[in-house]
Amino acid sequence: MFKLRATILKDVRVLRRDKLGMIFMFVMPMLLVLIVTSMQSSTFELVSKNKVPLLICNEDTGAASRQFIRTIDTLGLFAVQEIPAGQGEAVIRDRLHNKEAMLAVLLPANFSAQVAARTKRLAGKALNSFGLGDSLNGDGGKTGAAGRDGGPAPGGDVPVQGGDVPVQGGDVPLTLFYHPVLQESFRRSAEGAIYSALQLVESKQLLKTLYFSINEKELPDTLENELLTNRTAISEVAVSRDGSRGAPNVTQHNVPAWTIFAMFFVVVSLGSGIVREKLNGSSIRLKTLPTNYFVAILSKQITYLGVTMLQALLIFAIGVWVFPVVGLPRLNLPGDWAGLVFVSLLCGCCAVSYAICVGIFAETEEQANGFGALSIVILAAIGGLMVPDFIMTGAFRTAMKFSPLHWCLDAYYGLFLEGGKLKDVWSNVLSLILIIAGLQGIALWGLRRKNLI
Repeated sequence: MFKLRATILKDVRVLRRDKLGMIFMFVMPMLLVLIVTSMQSSTFELVSKNKVPLLICNEDTGAASRQFIRTIDTLGLFAVQEIPAGQGEAVIRDRLHNKEAMLAVLLPANFSAQVAARTKRLAGKALNSFGLGDSLNGDGGKTGAAGRDGGPAPGGDVPVQGGDVPVQGGDVPLTLFYHPVLQESFRRSAEGAIYSALQLVESKQLLKTLYFSINEKELPDTLENELLTNRTAISEVAVSRDGSRGAPNVTQHNVPAWTIFAMFFVVVSLGSGIVREKLNGSSIRLKTLPTNYFVAILSKQITYLGVTMLQALLIFAIGVWVFPVVGLPRLNLPGDWAGLVFVSLLCGCCAVSYAICVGIFAETEEQANGFGALSIVILAAIGGLMVPDFIMTGAFRTAMKFSPLHWCLDAYYGLFLEGGKLKDVWSNVLSLILIIAGLQGIALWGLRRKNLI
């Protein structure tokens, strides 16, 4: 015990002198969790609270185009900026290149006419199916077809300028411009919102046409609003193990993930430290003393396990007390404190075991640092820390099972997001124990193979 205590004190002194390692293990993870959480929180607020600038050039003078613009404005997603008619595509491209907005819509001069033609044609088909074909101008809906012939529109999808993303506008030639830097996921969301507004305009006109054809009078405003705004309510419930109905925030997702990432980054300091001792002859000198190199390895594991616990404590403290100060959601700690401590110990032990393996098998410090850091990034990517595991398919889902970070993250998420207890994450705990045992066995085999013990 005296030898172990003395070796631990020696490792602590060495660790205190490793300034770069301290930065990698403490400063970088704290900055990382703060920056990533802030960026994701800003992204969610952009979608849910802030409005996205949208340029609209209306070259049409009809009522349908004005109604479309009003509908877009009432969606709450866009901050509409109208461009005077006649300036057209050239001005839109210039303003998008200047990043005054990321999206723009061009309404052609015959927009209202083609909306009217399309709704008349659809109304005629509907009345024919009801057996009321003569109700629409007494020609069985042929006026709709004539209107269509009088204002032909290209069928199918309308190409979007700046890419090949179609706006499903039916026969209405609506053109959507977008800046190339706009991510496809957000562009698709914006396209869906614009299409919904276009559908609402067409539906309103279709209802008016059908009502007038059947009743020979205008559709009352109250009935129109009731028909168009009647929606079934959706109740959202987060399925948690503790019965709470609160939805987890961005902090609950990010803090556990980047805590695990920080733990595994001890490979930079621990791995290079083991290699350094092998290269400077410390491991050989230990053989001349009445002790065993296994004691030195055990000392490093205990020392760096304490480091991982300190990392978790600091990052959790930042989530609880610092995040609310900088305007981020507060971290809600799990109710099962014993489970949180035990899972954190397992995650730290897994990280230390991996770092020990890297240090034992690496021949130079450059190998330990390079392979250690790169492998952690790769394991984090396939383990669900950088890309959510539920969107992975095929081979990636299989590879995910081989990442120790995946099992650490699953165990943490079971406590932080699902509100579970230790018994609810026993499968992840068992997997972590098996991984730790495997890494320790590989490390022991490596020590014997290199005649270090």
